[in-house]
Amino acid sequence: MMLLQPLWSFLRGHAPLLHSPVFPVLFSVSTYLSCCAPFLLLDLLAPRCALVHRYKLQPQSSASLASVRSCLAQTLYNHVVFIFPLTLTHWYLRPAHLPQEAPPLPRLLAQVLVCLLLFDFQSFTWHLLHHRVPWLYRTFHKLHHSSSAPSALTTEHSGSMETLSLGFFAAANPVLLGLHPLSELVFFLLNIWLSVEDHCGYDLPWAPHRLVPLGLYGGARHHDLHHLKSNCNYAPYFTHWDRLAGTLCTLQDD
Repeated sequence: MMLLQPLWSFLRGHAPLLHSPVFPVLFSVSTYLSCCAPFLLLDLLAPRCALVHRYKLQPQSSASLASVRSCLAQTLYNHVVFIFPLTLTHWYLRPAHLPQEAPPLPRLLAQVLVCLLLFDFQSFTWHLLHHRVPWLYRTFHKLHHSSSAPSALTTEHSGSMETLSLGFFAAANPVLLGLHPLSELVFFLLNIWLSVEDHCGYDLPWAPHRLVPLGLYGGARHHDLHHLKSNCNYAPYFTHWDRLAGTLCTLQDD
């Protein structure tokens, strides 16, 4: 507990901000754009820098200014028009509770991992369903597959219903699992970062899938193949559900 207590005490010192009804939306948008920023810089450097370009998963692709504007507009529209009213309702019905003590570090890590695994299963099931039912794909998921070469900002380039459903899973799981608010915050940060890294379009030396052993984590290379082929790799992060369902595809399969 002592390891995390100074951090938690600092955050509790900003309780008015944490209790604000606009905090979830501001946190989500600012964290998302901050996670996208390094990859947008790589997109600018890639055409001019061979060292960066060598790590692109689809070297022939490039993110245009028009696609950047479209993705940003869709993200802001979804957050302002749909997500903010729901967070306002949630703020009114379930005010945030900030306990005095921080969780022990092992508990925080365990809570975040369990929450991430649950979200991975939910997303896999929901995603697979949208690809197997043509009406769901045409109505809700097709927008996200506008490009076969994803980039960081395409992470949230989705229709409102798809954004809301994934947001519901992410928001409901910490409540269902009884996460400490600090664990919940860390889960949101990690979930947004991993989602962006999934879509970044780069296979970097420090990418998560290179750090997790035995091919248990798919990452950007895994999800890039999904956008390229559209009939495989439905889980957002880990690979076990695709292995069990027979939908796992790797570069070696080509």
